[in-house]
Amino acid sequence: MAIASGASAASLKSTPLNALHKELGARMVPFAGYEMPVQYPAGIIAEHSHTRTAAGLFDVSHMGQAVLRGDDPAAAFERLVPGDITGLAPGAMRYTLLLNEAGGIIDDLIVTRPGESGTEGQIYLVVNAASKDADFAHISKQLAGSATLERADDRALLALQGPQAAAVLARLAPASGDLVFMRAAAMTIDGVDCFVSRAGYTGEDGFEISLPGDAAEGFARRLLTEPEVAPVGLGARDSLRLEAGLCLYGHDIDTTTTPVEAALIWAIAKARHEAGGFPGADVILEQIANGAARRRVGLLPEGRAPVREGAVICDHDGNEIGRVTSGGHSPILERPIAMGYVATPFAEPGTQVQVSLRGRTLAMTIAAMPFVEPKYYRGN
Repeated sequence: MAIASGASAASLKSTPLNALHKELGARMVPFAGYEMPVQYPAGIIAEHSHTRTAAGLFDVSHMGQAVLRGDDPAAAFERLVPGDITGLAPGAMRYTLLLNEAGGIIDDLIVTRPGESGTEGQIYLVVNAASKDADFAHISKQLAGSATLERADDRALLALQGPQAAAVLARLAPASGDLVFMRAAAMTIDGVDCFVSRAGYTGEDGFEISLPGDAAEGFARRLLTEPEVAPVGLGARDSLRLEAGLCLYGHDIDTTTTPVEAALIWAIAKARHEAGGFPGADVILEQIANGAARRRVGLLPEGRAPVREGAVICDHDGNEIGRVTSGGHSPILERPIAMGYVATPFAEPGTQVQVSLRGRTLAMTIAAMPFVEPKYYRGN
């Protein structure tokens, strides 16, 4: 996780839960232009473990939320991404990628087609915090005349994640139990009108809850009264997503990486492997057919020391073959893990490579991801 530097406290934005974070003893840091909690007094490892065993509550209100409206906003938006957006059923969600003309990833995001009456001409977007201004400007410009983007900056977003998240939320909103992974619905929870999706960024079962910003603090306090729930900061959010093999935009993916290089071919709708019709299709379809020069992979370093972003990956002759993009300690596996890009001939799991770490050479093994198997709820 990258913590922003050079940002003055006065220039930072705050989420509706800022005062609550400080009351709970959070260590606050600059992140994506916001003052955000990196950890609470329990510490990152305890927060990580709590999310894997009970339920962690995350403030992700810095993310960008918006509604795209029009006669057919799904068809309009599909011109900008490689995913099947028009095929989304009411209440269904999809992970997809905003692409540039070279096939590079402008951002990764979640698209939802609401299922409630009166929402037929809408799709709901959630984009990354650091990219949201540029994303929304790009979308508005590209779709001018066919759809209108309305930012939802007045809304907060909370993530309740972990194996006990469903039981907790069911006490307040029994209808939440009807949702399965990557489905969403509007519902009233504790008197607050919410839009609830069964998804997250941890590899665990759980929910993301969009709600009015002025109701967020009271809602968060209510959730924190449940015995299974504890607050969790950005530090554990990063270690959780790394165990789950999930990309962090600006680190593991960016405008210089294509979906094929990033091992995200699954985000390209099968029908579009032939039809194209999205930015960068020529580049991406050529890579699908003939392979890319590099690929994102998991990495298992030997020893106990974590390998961090930017470390150079070499073959056994010392030739540079790639770089680490994310790395840290896995509390669940009790060992260092990382991900990065290597030249495709070295991308097979089990391949031995090496990295320079503080003046010494450290062996690493290419590994399949995720490092920790996901526990998404897909129904009985």
